[in-house]
Amino acid sequence: MGDEDENMDIKKAKEEIKNTVRAYLMKDKTGWYTMPVNRQRPVLLIGAPGIGKTQIMEQIARELKIGLVAYTITHHTRQSAIGLPFIKEEEFNGKKYSVTEYTMSEIIASVYSKIRDSGLKEGILFIDEINCVSETLAPTMLQFLQCKTFGSRKVPEGWIIVAAGNPPEYNKSVREFDMVTLDRVRKIEVDARYDVWREYARENRIDAAILSYLELRPQNFYKAEADVDGIQFVTARGWEDLSCLLKVYKELSIDVNEEIIYEFLQHREVAKDVAAYLDLYKKYQDDYGISDILAGNTSPALYERIYKASFDERLSVVNLLISGLSVFFDKTFAHHFIADEWFTFLKVFKDELEKEKNVKSTDLYERMCQSFEKSVEAGKKAGFYTKNQEEQYAIILRMLKKNKPVSSDVKETFEQARAGFDTWRIELEKLEEQTGQALENAFDFMEGAFKNGQEMVVFVTELTMDSKAAKYLSENKCERYLKYNEELMVGTKKAQLLSMLEKDEVYGKEHMRDF
Repeated sequence: MGDEDENMDIKKAKEEIKNTVRAYLMKDKTGWYTMPVNRQRPVLLIGAPGIGKTQIMEQIARELKIGLVAYTITHHTRQSAIGLPFIKEEEFNGKKYSVTEYTMSEIIASVYSKIRDSGLKEGILFIDEINCVSETLAPTMLQFLQCKTFGSRKVPEGWIIVAAGNPPEYNKSVREFDMVTLDRVRKIEVDARYDVWREYARENRIDAAILSYLELRPQNFYKAEADVDGIQFVTARGWEDLSCLLKVYKELSIDVNEEIIYEFLQHREVAKDVAAYLDLYKKYQDDYGISDILAGNTSPALYERIYKASFDERLSVVNLLISGLSVFFDKTFAHHFIADEWFTFLKVFKDELEKEKNVKSTDLYERMCQSFEKSVEAGKKAGFYTKNQEEQYAIILRMLKKNKPVSSDVKETFEQARAGFDTWRIELEKLEEQTGQALENAFDFMEGAFKNGQEMVVFVTELTMDSKAAKYLSENKCERYLKYNEELMVGTKKAQLLSMLEKDEVYGKEHMRDF
């Protein structure tokens, strides 16, 4: 894949593509795209399989509030890509001729369907594995990149083309693009890097045991090695899919062995090593009693054991602590998200009550609820929400309906509407207190076990890099966190911390009380 310095990591590639989309979709005062459509080169993303190319497309679409239609082109035939032929009669110079036409491509039709269903006129058409197509489909892909068409149908204006492919060393089916095609695209080469992927993994709560293993064995994050038995490989996709299975198997009390792990991590030595570590991790989880530590019940025997433990065991315990705290942070974050959205709704409701004096207050509330529900449904159809956000919006809608006012008096109407919110806010404060106590108990253990050693650096770094922990710390001061951050973390990490802990004046708790 060439010198790593010449390539991007997936995080930088995401920002580059996001900036490209923003530039292509910018309009002038007359409503025309500032950059002519014929100069909007498709992006060609080249990177090893399973490094998260599809995920960053989903993130970009959500963040920019635009549509996304994604296809893996190797699943398509020439007919589904360009359409089916049919005979149409045309007249030329007074004579009638039978001419072959084509129906609309399934892919182009999907873009129009997305526009119709979501109401989004702009978006990304993402085609994966574009350089791994069959011989019959290869010319169609070249035409697609060069002319932005499938068959005779153009990609709708306002839809940006992003294509992805694999380097030839990972796929024997790869076809090299000619210079004519490459001269019409923006080619971005991407490397697989664990230190970048781990940020995504933390945000999406990849299984804690997997992350703990990769902290100790980062060299096993991505592998592709050929031997006499064929290619052995490990990809980011493999780790994420294994994580999903582990979580479900835990719920079902099903054990995971080396053979099951090998189904996801198709590298014998890595699968064997992971299986051994998962057994150890489970033992550490049982032996150290992380829930007891977070509850403030730490026995002297634990300190005696940790002093004698190997580095692997000590780091595993730190990761177990972080995993235990993440449960508190996640719950508080979700509760806060609901409180923020609910507060915004009530603030608008109060303003509208003061404006619309002649409207029945209960009717106004009902109308606003319906509008909010339609907005949420539109966001779901457009793909703007994560699974967790969909669940949180469902709770908000349920609470809004549950707290529907019945009084015709304006003041009483608002008091009835906010009654449930006040209860929710009190629950949030209790959650924040519980989270704060768990964090203090974790610091008690960390100080007793490691003082300000390397393990404390890892602990503080993990808190800093977790956006949900950062959200909590931005609104709930933790003196020891700030103290150790000041002592142990310098340079860019410190600057990043200060940025993440900037007070959010819009959604601060003081504003929630300011009715």
